[in-house]
Amino acid sequence: MRSIKDHCGIFGIYNAPDAARLTYYGLHALQHRGQESSGIVTSTYDERRGRKIMPVYKDAGLVLDVFDDPAIFDTRLLGDAAIGHNRYSTSGSANNRANIQPFVVHYHNGNIALAHNGNLSNARELRRAFSERGTLFQTTSDSELILHLIAQSRRQKQIDQIIDALNQVEGAYSLVILTDDHLIAVRDPNGFRPLALGRIGDPERPGGAAYCVASETCAFDMIGAEYLRDIEPGEILVIDRKGCQTGRFKSYRLAQRFGVSQCVFEYVYFSRPDSKVFGEMVDKVRRKIGKQLAHDAPVPVVPPDEKQPIVISVPDSSNTATLGYVSECQKLGYRCRYEIGLIRNHYIGRTFIAPGQDTREMKVRCKFNTVEGVLKDRIVVMVDDSVVRGTTAKFLVNMIREAGAREVHFRVASPPVVSPCFYGMDFPSAEELLANKFDDVEAMARWLGVDSLAYLSVEGLMKAVRDANVSKLGYCNACFTSAYPVPVEMGVTKEENEWR
Repeated sequence: MRSIKDHCGIFGIYNAPDAARLTYYGLHALQHRGQESSGIVTSTYDERRGRKIMPVYKDAGLVLDVFDDPAIFDTRLLGDAAIGHNRYSTSGSANNRANIQPFVVHYHNGNIALAHNGNLSNARELRRAFSERGTLFQTTSDSELILHLIAQSRRQKQIDQIIDALNQVEGAYSLVILTDDHLIAVRDPNGFRPLALGRIGDPERPGGAAYCVASETCAFDMIGAEYLRDIEPGEILVIDRKGCQTGRFKSYRLAQRFGVSQCVFEYVYFSRPDSKVFGEMVDKVRRKIGKQLAHDAPVPVVPPDEKQPIVISVPDSSNTATLGYVSECQKLGYRCRYEIGLIRNHYIGRTFIAPGQDTREMKVRCKFNTVEGVLKDRIVVMVDDSVVRGTTAKFLVNMIREAGAREVHFRVASPPVVSPCFYGMDFPSAEELLANKFDDVEAMARWLGVDSLAYLSVEGLMKAVRDANVSKLGYCNACFTSAYPVPVEMGVTKEENEWR
């Protein structure tokens, strides 16, 4: 599935002498969650000014491109506390450089910086109220609203201002907030987006341990941090100097209004398989999803005297589910084997498309290539994690047939996507979704050009996820069911719902 853009990755660290550099490595591990821009903010004491300051460096591009000068970490991004953000816009203009996070402001209680993963479902209402009071906005991002709410709160203590602000927002938000004295990790009461807590070193060492938070635990592996636990839905965790020495931090709770609804698409597609998300390894969950798909839609049966079907994945996000699918099909007695039939180019960068070329098809051909010797004259079962618009899948099917496949069967390790996401995923509009353009799966199969098409059922997906992750917390599957756990205004477009 290639039509959904990734969302955002956030990272924060406190009490680490090389905070900015560690944040850089953490963001590098989270690059898959946002490729549009990257930024880091640190907190340090400025002797000349006699106060705390927050240096910031951010720009459009990948982490490696934005922070291509090592001197940045030695001369500019100083301090032992930092937060970072990788962005792929789900709200606000992608081309507006002012939207690049983290955001930094100075107000009457000092400096504050914020990085946000998610979308506020009541952003339109909040923005209208602020505009009526004459508030000026520097960005078109819903994340800025949180800073305005903090700055305009009538509470005295900064933590109370933050709690007051968050009690006024709805929707999806995992946050890292940096103040002059604290690193604050926040997860919305629904727990839509993941956020984990890690530690480097021993709290009993001089100065205490360094503590970090990240969207996914793969960022901890990059910097040698130990995963401790998830930030819980509705939790506000305040990391400070004293806590780094004792291992104990103040934790506050936001009120639950709609129950816990963690995004199931984190398991289906977005998160890295080597990450622990929502308390469980993504690899384990995806393998279970693939095994459930084998029960729902096994490989086609062929006569004993014919070559067995080969099963290929659409790399890379469907690799793990495909392995689970093949192993379970074999366990159930179906003849098949796993092969690598598609190769993904990881280094395409910004590809030049000549005038007159089919842009979408050329992008697919730049990103994928077939292994003709594997596919020629074979019955091929292609497994992908999901299908959104279907354009990439259609081109891939055509490429597999061009490579000589005798039959092409398509299996999808998730249900049909029927609704857009208002909680931090950049889905297309409902009208653009493949499942909404056809009356049934057979019609979709004809359009895709496959011999058969089968999806994992909603019931099968949820069973697989709950079998793999035994926690009793709930999940959001609104993109498959249209059952939105937090109310959204459906009479307007996604962009209008967020802003206008």
